Amino acid sequence: MTALLPTSAARVFFDGIFTTPRVAHPEGVAIHADGSIWCGNELGELLRIAADGSKVELKGTTGGFALGIAFDSAGNCFICDLKHAAVFRCDARSGSVHRFASSGIKVPNYPIVDERRGVLYVTDSRGNNNVGPGIFRFDLASGEGGVWCSAPMDFANGMVMALDGNGLYVVESDRAQVSYVPIEADGSAGAPSVVVGGVNNVPDGLALAADGTLYISCYEPSRIYRLKPGGPLETLIEDPAATTIAHPTNIALKGDKMYTANLGRWHITEIDLSALSSRQP
Repeated sequence: MTALLPTSAARVFFDGIFTTPRVAHPEGVAIHADGSIWCGNELGELLRIAADGSKVELKGTTGGFALGIAFDSAGNCFICDLKHAAVFRCDARSGSVHRFASSGIKVPNYPIVDERRGVLYVTDSRGNNNVGPGIFRFDLASGEGGVWCSAPMDFANGMVMALDGNGLYVVESDRAQVSYVPIEADGSAGAPSVVVGGVNNVPDGLALAADGTLYISCYEPSRIYRLKPGGPLETLIEDPAATTIAHPTNIALKGDKMYTANLGRWHITEIDLSALSSRQP
């Protein structure tokens, strides 16, 4: 499958191998309302990278291993933590980081804020060869909650809200597929359905563009797929050397740029998507 973009469309946006704090094997990445790029690292540190890539600063820490992150409209950041098997919340005003929710979740991997319903959805990867309920839901005010989608999933991972706000796309890494879970009128989880399979070999993260295009990042190989509405699965870009794009996990969109966290290295990658616009039918 020929890639839509050459590897040269990707560049190291911020190299954090020797910075303080260090961008050490980042997993989560998200765009702040001010345009800055935020990520977490293997030390549980929440980092803010300036919009122009000029500097990095520490915003807080869980003291564990930060996985996916997500903002609410007030700028509070929710951080999934592998070591503590919990979700933490970084308060936008005070900067304090505190344990927000757990309620039996095993491997909290990626959070989605749903302010319309006042809840936070979090995937539970559970671990390899441990098929089971893959999505938890917690109250945004209290942090109380538990299993939301009880359908068996195989390493639920990255997730994104549908454009209409009525469902969740979720990666099942060990099935190499993306599934869709409807959010019913009463807030309960509908039956999951497979959106696309054969996302080889280990899909991890998701991003959804305003036109409904779904982007899927793969931890292995270092590849990102594109799935346009009604279209086939296409390879967007790939780095066979796994250096500029190095085992990408979560991805985020900002205009015609995509940012990837690279669990295999110490940097955030920027991918220029502008060339795609000239190829639109």
